[in-house]
Amino acid sequence: MHELWIVRHGPTEWSQAGRHTSTTDLPLLPEGEERARDLAPRLADVDFARVLTSPRTRARRTAELAGFPDAEECEDLAEWAYGEYEGITTPQIRETVPGWTVWTHPVPGGETPAQVGERLDRVVALAEEAPGPVLAFAHGHSLRVLGARWLGLAATEGRLLRLDTATVSVLGHERETRVVLRWNS
Repeated sequence: MHELWIVRHGPTEWSQAGRHTSTTDLPLLPEGEERARDLAPRLADVDFARVLTSPRTRARRTAELAGFPDAEECEDLAEWAYGEYEGITTPQIRETVPGWTVWTHPVPGGETPAQVGERLDRVVALAEEAPGPVLAFAHGHSLRVLGARWLGLAATEGRLLRLDTATVSVLGHERETRVVLRWNS
């Protein structure tokens, strides 16, 4: 059965501040670079059939420092497009939209959960078609949606899957059922 290993990029200035970051192309912080290097030994012993990365610098750099400089860019792994909420925090949004979350409320000028889920369904299909484990470097919300879609859940159920920076998660199978083998590790 197939496995899909996922890695959230290392910390950036905006990820540490809780600012929504999709299309803004920020570098890793020095701590983010160090944490990305620390991922290398955890991934080195797996013979990945395919290694993918979001096209954003923070994900590509994490892949490079973790030992995968030739990771293939995959636009479907880009972060949820936050539209008008790019660069601002949830508390700031809630000043005008009480109770707002990306999972439950519209994102003006951005993507819907269904649109994000549709992109990440294609990543699930790539992983299922690969002749061995697939490794993907990407972002917090997009990877949470990927986890939900792997499990056959609605994209909005990614809300249940907290994912910290510079972590490794593994999606796989128990018999023919897709399961989470490891999360936020």
